[in-house]
Amino acid sequence: MASANEKITAGEYIRHHLQNLTYGRHPDGSWGFAHGAEEAQAMGFWAFHVDTIFWALLLGGAFFLIFGRVARQAEAGVPTRFQASVEAIVEFVDTSVRESFHGTSRFIAPLALTLFVWIFFMNFMDLIPVDWLPWVAVKAGVEYQKVVPTTDVNATMGMAITVFVLILFYSIRIKGVGGFIQELTGQPFQSNSLIGKILFFLPNLLLELVALLAKPISLGLRLFGNLYAGELIFILIALVFTAGSGLVATGLSSVFGEHIPAWFWVVATASVFLTLWLNMQGRLTTRRTLWLLLAEMLLVGGLAFLGGQLMHFMWAAFHLLVITLQAFIFMMLTIVYLSMAHEHH
Repeated sequence: MASANEKITAGEYIRHHLQNLTYGRHPDGSWGFAHGAEEAQAMGFWAFHVDTIFWALLLGGAFFLIFGRVARQAEAGVPTRFQASVEAIVEFVDTSVRESFHGTSRFIAPLALTLFVWIFFMNFMDLIPVDWLPWVAVKAGVEYQKVVPTTDVNATMGMAITVFVLILFYSIRIKGVGGFIQELTGQPFQSNSLIGKILFFLPNLLLELVALLAKPISLGLRLFGNLYAGELIFILIALVFTAGSGLVATGLSSVFGEHIPAWFWVVATASVFLTLWLNMQGRLTTRRTLWLLLAEMLLVGGLAFLGGQLMHFMWAAFHLLVITLQAFIFMMLTIVYLSMAHEHH
């Protein structure tokens, strides 16, 4: 991210936020981090997106610790609100598995719970203002930081391929190699004669392979596309904060020029949250809170900040439904695909 004194264009701002922290082998044979999209592309297939790996593992660990702690501390008495919310998620996933999975496996329900919560946690990172964590990373000496793992096609396709491997494993385990091959070559065109089976072998195989390979591709690209588009909209909304000129259009932010440092928005947003907290504590009336919020937005960021905050809030409210729905869809399709792998046709 550019420093406070460095001016960058809107295009450079967007490209920076969409660039992963990439580690790999440079063309000269040395290993290290890429310092731009060109260097990352030159590293080839075996480059590692360190930020994607870090945040995915961190959020996966958070899921394990949170749900594990609730499970250990669960009591038969009146549960806390947090315990009740965790139990509601577990019951929701368990009900989904019971209704959609027609086989017998103790592995499917834990897998479905892990996928749903883990993907939701990764998607939820998209609601954090786009400049906050990258700004902290730059201050720590990290040039790039993309904090939403599901906006990286490598992460979503990695999960999808893992599900695909499980589909193949259970298909062969339940139906046997012969049964699995029969499933690929015996439909949709069917015949009881040997000649008909030979004639329909290749067409059936091609059609079924397309349907089989479409499962991981659609599973991974659907999640990636929705979250990538959502992140891009948040970045475009952030650019609105720098629109206009003069104190009326951009408030106090106009003193920073074309690009406003992230810490300014951290302080500005913190003041808004402080006002809301004082209102919740009963120290500010609702009327005074509304006037104070309006004054803060206009003073700090002018019309651009006010409009940007409203757009950010409206899109975040809608996007909260999107990130939940995408986690649910990935989980449900996984359950359905694995259920089909357990069924005999």
